[in-house]
Amino acid sequence: MAAIRPKTPPVTLRGLHRDGALRGLTAEEARRARELSERARERRVPVSRLGRLASFGGLAVGLGVGALAQAVRARLSGEGKPRATGSPLDSSPLLSEANAERIVATLCRVRGAALKLGQMLSIQDASFLSPQLQRIFERVRQSADFMPRWQTTQVLAEELGPGWREKMSAFEEMPFAAASIGQVHLGVLRDGTEVAVKIQYPGIARSIRSDVDNLLSLLKMSVVLPEGLFADKSLEILQRELEWECDYRREADCARTFRELLRDDPFFSVPRVVDELTASRVLSMELGSGVPLDRCRNLPQDLRDQICANLLRLCLRELFEFRFMQTDPNWANFLYDADRHRVTLLDFGASRSFDKEFTDHYIEVIRAAADGDRAKVLQKSRDLKFLTGFETKAFEAAHVDAVMILGEAFSGGQPFDFGGQGTARRVQALLPVMLRYRLTPPPEQTYSLHRKMAGAFLACARLGGRVPCRDLFEERYARYWDPSPNPGDPPQIGETPL
Repeated sequence: MAAIRPKTPPVTLRGLHRDGALRGLTAEEARRARELSERARERRVPVSRLGRLASFGGLAVGLGVGALAQAVRARLSGEGKPRATGSPLDSSPLLSEANAERIVATLCRVRGAALKLGQMLSIQDASFLSPQLQRIFERVRQSADFMPRWQTTQVLAEELGPGWREKMSAFEEMPFAAASIGQVHLGVLRDGTEVAVKIQYPGIARSIRSDVDNLLSLLKMSVVLPEGLFADKSLEILQRELEWECDYRREADCARTFRELLRDDPFFSVPRVVDELTASRVLSMELGSGVPLDRCRNLPQDLRDQICANLLRLCLRELFEFRFMQTDPNWANFLYDADRHRVTLLDFGASRSFDKEFTDHYIEVIRAAADGDRAKVLQKSRDLKFLTGFETKAFEAAHVDAVMILGEAFSGGQPFDFGGQGTARRVQALLPVMLRYRLTPPPEQTYSLHRKMAGAFLACARLGGRVPCRDLFEERYARYWDPSPNPGDPPQIGETPL
């Protein structure tokens, strides 16, 4: 179905489009940063389990037919077998260009857990995914479809009541962003305040479990998943996190918590939650200004260095001061405003807390890696339950090597040049041993933590940042073990951590 554009004049996105926020970017980069993807289409969200299952089933059949056709073409043209790339998720006959279009179209139509995983994979390093999967997931990240207006207004009326329009002076019916769980519209309050209204797709919360099961089946059909990857466990945790993210009241509480924690921060800010326009499936916050981090690559080096240093500083504060972290590293969750030289943080649905026993051990793992102490890295990894104590020597060596590589950023006295490192490729070389001999899945708290840290490291690499990581860590390490009361005791928001 073709996209339907509203005939009424759209409300001007003053906050989102402020010229100063786009300084240092080309006209094309600025345009792409503030528009819904041209690939996005207006399509009804499949609500029933049967309807969603039919979408996945149709994709599975289509992939099989597409793979057969690709194999026949390859045989007739004499191309032979596709060449492997060496990535953990390698190419497959199922990942032809035609099948890539089928995958993108299905994930963007059904949205939910499948699209969320696709968007998470889209920000992985190039050495982790094969080129085919990279292209698929990048298109998925940019191309989520959006609800038709009748479905949007139905959710708004069910959540905010039939008089919801009376609470705003204007509401833009065309969303300016669409993602895995919901889409975002511009609204204007009666006092002129511009707000971002996030509206959850109907049926998404009820479909998470079945979507995850369907997604795992598709993954197993499309690529070979090593046993040591513990894909079932990973998707089980993804399911729990998605259930959190579908509770917009919980996300509102997390946003308020972060707004308070970062109240005096010189670089980061959190928009105010608009209580009268927030419910279980609708979340409204003041509109932030700026552009996503992936649109900041052409900024001057000193600005990129400052952005990257603050990203790492925030991660260390979240983990070792607040023990409460926003764990979704999607580029669009960090808006840089050059006018104010500040970053606005968005999307707190995946926020979670960490218990002190975990952070006590984890900070010492980083300490040991920074100091080059392999024996301590191994012992603290056992304390964290990364290892059972019964692993092979080969696995232990590969695990410690990986930690030492990741700890290099914190080991030197000079600013660490993220743009000049091959960190991901060096860790990737260790993966075959780790995936073959791993005896237990990683601790549950590390799934979301490592997703956030990997995303922060990758953002610094993409921006070519040079960051004094050792200095940042030393300061945080000294404060962590300071016996004086810690003002960042983790907030209690009524949820049990993963």
